[in-house]
Amino acid sequence: MLTIRPATSADHRAIWRILEPIIREGETYTLDKNTDQSGALAYWTGGERTNFVAEEDGLVLGSSYVRPNQFGGGRHVANCGYITAPAARGRGIARALCEHSIAWSRQQGYRAIQFNFVVSTNEPAIHLWTSLGFQSLTHLPGAFLHPRLGYVDALVMWKDL
Repeated sequence: MLTIRPATSADHRAIWRILEPIIREGETYTLDKNTDQSGALAYWTGGERTNFVAEEDGLVLGSSYVRPNQFGGGRHVANCGYITAPAARGRGIARALCEHSIAWSRQQGYRAIQFNFVVSTNEPAIHLWTSLGFQSLTHLPGAFLHPRLGYVDALVMWKDL
């Protein structure tokens, strides 16, 4: 049974185990491929981020964060991030985390969720976000330097809550 719960500092090692291969792969997040554990955890858990983990039988299989997308007059729009352990991909972890983020964001009074930078070659994520009601607002031409494909577009995606 998959459980989504607030993350604690005790989850940082598990989050790093999931985040590190994603960073080293360099295909979906704009983090430097040489980012170390402390830098990665500062990115994932720092600032105004509220973190969650998806856990099954005591094993963390994924993580998410929700934060205000902007300051001041833009605080009513959330921004989220998701990671899934490579061995758990295709099992609905990201879907469960995103559905949780949508519900949690509504409860917190957010009026929308915006994904600022979805790499256009991340087709599974784009398919998932679209199936959950997100729409692509614009393409940012050549905004991401993909390690195998060169410069590819990024999308800005949006969902009203």
